[in-house]
Amino acid sequence: MDRGYQVFNLIEEITLLDGTQYFELANIFLNGIAEYALNQGYIKGVRIVKLNIFHSKDVEIYEKYINENYQMPDYDLKTWKVWQKKDLKINEIYLRILKENGIN
Repeated sequence: MDRGYQVFNLIEEITLLDGTQYFELANIFLNGIAEYALNQGYIKGVRIVKLNIFHSKDVEIYEKYINENYQMPDYDLKTWKVWQKKDLKINEIYLRILKENGIN
């Protein structure tokens, strides 16, 4: 199902099954998907670390990248997919967003 364009307003910490942790921008809907993935055993943990992040130009650029390059998950997911930030500029923007929000 097409979930439409997703606007990010929080940062969550995801713990994968191998114990690896990473941060991701999300919203309440996507956090619900992560909670579902946790309950299904696809990830080991999820927690919101920052609510209501400032919707900066960097966040807008990152949102656009994710929305254009990834299909938003739904409650019928069978695995957890990490959004790879293969584009160096996007990775720099992602890291800057985390830093601006006191994470890392």
